[in-house]
Amino acid sequence: MLSGILLVFLGYIMGSIPFGLIIGKFGYGVDVRKYGSKNIGAANVLRTVGILPGILTFVGDFMKGGASVFLARYLEAGDLIIILAGLAAIVGHSWPVFLKFKGGKGVSTTTGVILVMMPGAFLVLFVVYALICAVFRYTSLSAIISALVFPIVVFFLKMPSLYLWFALAASVIVIWRHQQNIQRLIAGTERKLGQRVRTGREEEKREKLEGVFGATPHSPKKKTEAKGQRGNEP
Repeated sequence: MLSGILLVFLGYIMGSIPFGLIIGKFGYGVDVRKYGSKNIGAANVLRTVGILPGILTFVGDFMKGGASVFLARYLEAGDLIIILAGLAAIVGHSWPVFLKFKGGKGVSTTTGVILVMMPGAFLVLFVVYALICAVFRYTSLSAIISALVFPIVVFFLKMPSLYLWFALAASVIVIWRHQQNIQRLIAGTERKLGQRVRTGREEEKREKLEGVFGATPHSPKKKTEAKGQRGNEP
């Protein structure tokens, strides 16, 4: 009993590790909580910092979810503890103790949990996610639809009821964490895959370059000066 509680607690602690914040802030000098969707997940890191840090964030978040389930299985815990450990990792990512319970949306971590816990369901959801993303170019929409499909997939795979309850709980968390994305999708303001977000670090770089080489013809400063000069022409 005590070992089971410790595994669930460890799952939450592992889930709370904010790889997106660590990689962005200490690796690239960008606090992703200040830009884009202000989320610490891989999608926002991809938009605000770059492709490599986005991939590294996904891998970190993915592995902490998978590791929580793998560890519980390795220690021969029962199905209930395995499921709770995986769910705890998702909760930890979404509401991390290290960031005052302000975390990510749980997609990458949930993906890692599903791969280790139910490889068959993972394959189906991967195809669903990839198709939606390829057609509509919205990672948020892909995640939301995949979350909606997840319990249905588990049901048709005829897995034990505990796994169906896990699928329902994980789906609710992922969809709940995407509330703002749903609002932006409805309003038509959601960013598509590949759209970058300008950060303060990029602005600082531009200003330093302008200080050395002068403003470029395409820089905001140069455009403003040129517009002002045209306005003063007779």
